[in-house]
Formats: sequence, structure tokens, C-alpha cells
Amino acid sequence: MPRQARLDVAGTLHHVMLRGIEKKKIFDDDLDREGFVSRMGKLALETQTKIYAWSLLSNHAHLLLRSGPGGLTQYMRRLLTGYAQAYNRRHQRRGYLFRNRYKSIVCDEEVYFQELVRYIHLNPFRAGLVSNLRQLDRYPWSGHGVLMGKVQYSWQDADYVLSWFGRRAGQARRVYRRYVAEGVNQGHRPELVGGGLVRSLGGWSAVKSLRRSGERVLTDERILGTDDFVGRVLGEADRRTRHSFSSLLTGR
Repeated sequence: MPRQARLDVAGTLHHVMLRGIEKKKIFDDDLDREGFVSRMGKLALETQTKIYAWSLLSNHAHLLLRSGPGGLTQYMRRLLTGYAQAYNRRHQRRGYLFRNRYKSIVCDEEVYFQELVRYIHLNPFRAGLVSNLRQLDRYPWSGHGVLMGKVQYSWQDADYVLSWFGRRAGQARRVYRRYVAEGVNQGHRPELVGGGLVRSLGGWSAVKSLRRSGERVLTDERILGTDDFVGRVLGEADRRTRHSFSSLLTGR
């Protein structure tokens, strides 16, 4: 079955997941992580991409970002290609570093923004890279420490994220920290990272409820959002496709 086209419109909120080929490491040590983070931030500024949440693990990484004028593809191509070349040079290796295609999910910001920030920033805790939230507050390879004011990466849009939790920075940090703590026992959230129908509807409980009622809804594995949101995103993608095809035919 052919892969669906990536939904790539400037200004769209994306949850991006990238993994090493054959589940191999993409970060061997802190020098690798420093190189990736530096490149991620520099390119974000150059392409006007907004980075809201991120976390690095040994063989994969998560990003929550809003694409700039050039779209998601431009940013990710430069980030992954540049990092892979630097990694191969440093470790004297050849060949692909990442799986052929990173996963990106268009997200309904109003419904899922806070949940995604929390989920992504708890990844190091779930992976056992830190043993408690106090360590996570100072963990340098995640955007959580930036939101807590313990880690400094000026390119991360911490102000926008904190604005979801309060008007003043101090209050917002306290509310955000409590919100993160409440998510510690949630474990893996498949509806936020995969599952097609399950993801679009918001979890298995929603799927089962709709099945019992016989209701049909619009879903798409590339989109995390409500039925209405999925419809709007697909409608815009269809309009853009038809416009591009028409321009190709007319030469305009």
C-alpha cells in the first residue's frame, strides 16, 4: 500500500518522531546530542520554525513544532541530513542513520497542545534516563528544563508554552510542573503517537463508544484531532493539491 502524502502546510502544528535505522542509536554521547540540539535550534531560527517541546533518547527523538514559511519538509530535511553527515564523519561510518521516513502528525492545537508537551517531555522519565521529576527539571536533552528555567536554549518558544498555563512566568511554571507530575503514571499514550482511527478519535474508549452507537466519523492516520478538525485539514490539503495541479496545467 503506497504511503500517503505528508500534510505540510506552513504554520501547522506537528508532532514529529524520528528513529534510527533498525532501531539503532542515533546519539552515542553528549557530543552527538549537543550537535543535534545546536543544529535544531539554529535551523529553527533560520526557517522561522517554532519549537515548543522536544526530547532526545538513545535511538529516537520527539519534536513538537510549528512549521515556518517553507513548511515542515524543508526544516526536517536540513536537520536530518546535516546531522547524519556530521554523525557519520565523527563516528567514521557510512550509510543511513535514520529510518527512511520520519513520522509527522498534524495536531489539533486547541485539544492536544498541553497533552503533547507533557507526553514529549516525560519521555526521558519513561525511558529511565532520569529517575524523578527533579532530575528531569535539569535534564539538558529535553525542552522541559527550558520551561522550568533550569536549562537555557533561547530558540525554544518557552513563553508560548507557558502562556497555556498562566499569565505570569512563575505561576505558569508551577501549574505546568503540577500538570507534568499528574501525567507520570499515564505511561505510554498510543493515541498520541500512532493508531490511525484511535489517535484521531482520542483513544480506545472513544472508538468503542462510537462503534456501539454506530456513528461514523472522519479519521486520518496523519492527523490527531476531532472529526471537524480532520475534515478541515483534509479539505485544505485537497484544495492545495487541486490548485497545484491547475497551476501545472496552465503554467501559472
